[in-house]
Amino acid sequence: MENQNVNSLEFLLNHPKTGQAISDVNAETIERQSFSPRKIKIFSSTYTTIHACPEYTFQQDTEAQKLLPDIIDNMVQKIVPGDDKSTEVRQAFGIPRNLGVVFSGGPAPGGHNVIAGLYDEAKKHNPASRIFGFLLGPDGILESKYVEITQSLVDAHRNMGGFSMIKTGRTKIDSKTKMELSLKTCRALGLEALVVIGGDDSNTNAAFLAQQFISAGIQVIGVPKTIDGDIQVKTDEGQMLCAISFGFHSAARAFSQNISNLTTDAGSDTKYWHICKVMGRVASHLTLECAFQTHANLSLIGEELADYTDEQRLIAAQENGQVDYTAYGMTLRHLSRLICDTIVRRAAGGKNFGVIIIPEGLLDFINEIQVFIVKFNKIIAAYNQIHDHDFHRSFPTLNDKLDYLRRLARGLGDNTRFPIWNLRDDDLFNQLPSFFQEGLLGERDTHGNFQFSQVKTERIIMDMVEEYLSILKEQGKYKIGIEQSYFKSIMEQANLISDKFATAIFTNPDTDFLIIKESIISLKTLKQALVHAELIHPDDPVPPPIGHIFKKSDPKFKTQTHFYGYDGRGADPTHFDCNYTYNLGLTAFHLIANGATGQMAVIRNLEKKFDQWEPMGIPIAKLMHLEERKGRLELVIEKNLVDLNSNAFRVFKAVRDDWRAAGSNPDRYRRPGPVRFTGDTEEDRPITLMLNSI
Repeated sequence: MENQNVNSLEFLLNHPKTGQAISDVNAETIERQSFSPRKIKIFSSTYTTIHACPEYTFQQDTEAQKLLPDIIDNMVQKIVPGDDKSTEVRQAFGIPRNLGVVFSGGPAPGGHNVIAGLYDEAKKHNPASRIFGFLLGPDGILESKYVEITQSLVDAHRNMGGFSMIKTGRTKIDSKTKMELSLKTCRALGLEALVVIGGDDSNTNAAFLAQQFISAGIQVIGVPKTIDGDIQVKTDEGQMLCAISFGFHSAARAFSQNISNLTTDAGSDTKYWHICKVMGRVASHLTLECAFQTHANLSLIGEELADYTDEQRLIAAQENGQVDYTAYGMTLRHLSRLICDTIVRRAAGGKNFGVIIIPEGLLDFINEIQVFIVKFNKIIAAYNQIHDHDFHRSFPTLNDKLDYLRRLARGLGDNTRFPIWNLRDDDLFNQLPSFFQEGLLGERDTHGNFQFSQVKTERIIMDMVEEYLSILKEQGKYKIGIEQSYFKSIMEQANLISDKFATAIFTNPDTDFLIIKESIISLKTLKQALVHAELIHPDDPVPPPIGHIFKKSDPKFKTQTHFYGYDGRGADPTHFDCNYTYNLGLTAFHLIANGATGQMAVIRNLEKKFDQWEPMGIPIAKLMHLEERKGRLELVIEKNLVDLNSNAFRVFKAVRDDWRAAGSNPDRYRRPGPVRFTGDTEEDRPITLMLNSI
């Protein structure tokens, strides 16, 4: 009877150990949720004020001046201690407020802490204040779908990853009707201010909302979010006011842990090249950070490829009195050659394996691909304008689109009105694989951008790499180096004189890793070399140890591809991002309490120690410029690319050959460790940020 009770499912499910094992919340989650981020010293003051900083200047866009007249003259505002004795200040901070908050765009680790900081500070100054979270991003504003944020809701999400508290969405509030709907929702809730947590496009949206809402007395504050790290704000004089957006550090650490695991696997199994594509559609910041975190064998920085110049081709053209304009900018073919160089050099050192990191938007930096993208953007926009009909609906299949392009190339169709596609373009485009053609001609995202995440960049590049490696193998240039000591031991076991055979078959018989001569590419040519050296008779077979060595030198190129994106943006935040985002929430509240609008809440000096962090507000309107989107010029915040003159890139360029570990050099893989929330050993900021602060 007792055994039946022990073995019953009901007993098992009701056992305390079972409940602990299958609980939704583990011990580390509880510890995360109970952690209290540090506050910047200024927020220990009861009250603050904002100090205008005219010394920080930005070049203003004339279109921004025209469209955002009420916020274009905003200055950078530094949050400083306020007068605790002032009745006016106490009243300004102590009034009950209704505040709205919305996530916009993809998730980034730390977003919940922005809301937590905003909530805690609002409730501290007046418990009657209310915070409303709009559900599913900007759609929640347009459709008046929201939830009142409570203490229990905030506590359940403190220091946790994702945007699951109120969810997110990518809808843009970009029309008069949407603006009016947004204003109606905010008025109905009696909002004093709206906080928009998002990337460059979302903060652009925040600027237009601030302009629209100013007459209604509703403030709008933006918060910079993107794991891509491409929101960085410098003044005209080069002063860094916002070094990185939140979520970058956490995502980079999450990606790096996975990539580090692959370096361990590669060095253990010694037969795979792992190709790791990481998020970063426009900029390669994540790739650069992951390179520092892992010391992968090859990391491609898109910005460097775009800046590439083929000096040999330029010199050759000059000798003929010509200018070779195709020598400027990287091509797919030359990129594949650069990758092959690393693979061949490592193989020569006995390492026919490794790890490569590439940015998601790598193709955007390739000259020929960028030309195609620009042309297709123009062609699609022109077709939509001329015919007042969507291009993708008119030509639903790839063949339909290709037929239209062929007509343009032959001067038919709309070519007379829009002569941009020619026969040379058509020939080059037809050389691309069909899946890539389909990607280049596919629908753009909501911002009018080409969707690089939908294209298997790694497949396109590695197919070309594999093709060229086959050529190098046929030429005898791609071989695996044989360790000298191993060769000698094999020969000794067979009672063969190693020195004589080494001279006959290796190009470098006196080095640590022996490379079989280029002329020896088969067992037949191997036998010929041995016969020529008079080591065997023409009727004799190749000695088994020599055949074994030849087989070991014959490379098999095998790849495994990986994409790191959604896993990193959904990671739990690092200590850095927990502290950063919580203080961004505090900053947003203090900007609101001091009457600011049209400002982006930022923390200056992130690259320095925590006690030197400074909360500020940056005028969003002054960061905006005209950029082509969907064939039209629109005001947007400029994305910040990897600076090839920065300390971080210069250091990377200086050490990357060591990480390549070509020849007999040992691998230099680094283990960043998982994103943990306990212990004191976790790095407290991005490596690239630390290097750039030197």
